Amino acid sequence: MERRLYFAYGSNMDAAQMACRCPEAVFLSTARLPRYRFLINARGVATIVRDPKSDVYGVIWSITPDDERNLDRCEGVAKGLYCKHEIEVESTEGYCSALTYIATNNDPGRPREGYLEKVVAAAIKNRLPNKYIEYLRSQHSPSDPGGSHREVTT
Repeated sequence: MERRLYFAYGSNMDAAQMACRCPEAVFLSTARLPRYRFLINARGVATIVRDPKSDVYGVIWSITPDDERNLDRCEGVAKGLYCKHEIEVESTEGYCSALTYIATNNDPGRPREGYLEKVVAAAIKNRLPNKYIEYLRSQHSPSDPGGSHREVTT
């Protein structure tokens, strides 16, 4: 069966969520996407935007074509919510090409209830860098009306 690499940086870093969405997905490693920044968009979910001074961390999954179709549906590709992109990420094994989903809406917003907490918990469980986890925590939550959008550099 043909498999491909998928870079997850938001809630799909969560193993339980991926087990439901993509039952054949296999966790491979953590990874870094240089020159991008994590952002909560106006829909309240994660996306990434180009930023020469930032990096995004996440995980690499090996997925099947059926898994990819499930991700397309969950990410709303047909509805135009996310577009699929092939990107270069750096894993423990070096650079590799991976599929990722980037939202069509990159206007800053506030995270949906419980969403950011899920992303942070997955980042902790996957042992992403502490400085990056602090950056994720700094994204404003629904209970933080002022919010803060601090940039992270590595």
